[in-house]
Amino acid sequence: MSRRHLSYRRPLLATFAAFAVLAGTAAAAPATPTAPRTTPVAATPLATLDDTYYQDALGKTGTQLKSALHSIISVQTKISYSQVWDALKDTDQDPANSSNVILLYTGRSEPKSDNGGAVGQWNREHVWAKSHGDFGTSTGPGTDIHHLRPEDVTVNSVRGNKDFDNGGTAVSGAAGNYTDSDSFEPRDAVKGDVARMILYMAVRYEGDDAFADLEPNDRVNNGSAPNIGRLSVLKQWSQEDPPDSFEERRNDVIFDRYQHNRNPFVDHPEWVEAIW
Repeated sequence: MSRRHLSYRRPLLATFAAFAVLAGTAAAAPATPTAPRTTPVAATPLATLDDTYYQDALGKTGTQLKSALHSIISVQTKISYSQVWDALKDTDQDPANSSNVILLYTGRSEPKSDNGGAVGQWNREHVWAKSHGDFGTSTGPGTDIHHLRPEDVTVNSVRGNKDFDNGGTAVSGAAGNYTDSDSFEPRDAVKGDVARMILYMAVRYEGDDAFADLEPNDRVNNGSAPNIGRLSVLKQWSQEDPPDSFEERRNDVIFDRYQHNRNPFVDHPEWVEAIW
C-alpha cells in the first residue's frame, strides 16, 4: 500500500550531534529516562529521518528490510518495569487533559495517578502478551514501551493473553471491543495501533538477545509459543486504521525521551506490506 510520505512530520533530537550520540549508545539496562514533561518535541520532516535514522533500510523489501530495521531499532535504551509507569504517563497523555492518560481499549481518559491493580484503575497492558515467548516483565521485551499501554484493569484481564482476530461478544465496559475464547478484537480507532505494535515486536526481537524470536502467524490459540496472530487480520487493521496524531506523538516521545528507538511502521506504514 502507498502512503503520502511528505504528509508525515516527525521530531528528531534537538541536534544531529545528540542524535549521533544516542544512536551509538549500547542498549544497556536499565537506564534512567528523561522525566515526563508536557513540552512538545521539535517537528522534523520524515525525509530527515530517512536521511539519517532509516537510511540503511530504504529501497529494501522482504527479509532484507526486516533485517535492516532490526539492526536500526535494536539500538535502544532499556528501562525497568517500574519505570514503565512514569513513561506511560507521558507517552499516553490525554491531549485534552495533561493530568490524564488515554486507555488503549476503552478510550477512557483516566487520571495518571489512578494506576494500580484495583478495579477501576489502570495498569500496564502488554499488547504482545508476555506469555507468548515467556519473557514476563524482564527488562527488554517485557518493558518495551512501544507495546506497553495503559488499560483498565478489568478489560486488561478480559484480553489476557489472547491473540488478535475479528469477532466475538461485546466486552462489558469497553464499547467497540469484542472477545471470544481465543481472540480479542480492539475498537476500530486503535486497531492499526495494535497491529503496528505487534509487528514492531516481531522486528525488534529476533532471538539474538537471549529472548525468544517473536513472530506473527495466521492463527490463534498460540499459547506460550513466541507467536501472535492473526497476521492477515493485523495487516488489514494496519491498512484500515493508519497512524493518527496520538500514535505519531507517542512514537516521537519514546524516541526523544525514553528508548531512543522508533516503531518504523508508524513512520512508514507501507513497510508492513513490504515485509509480510
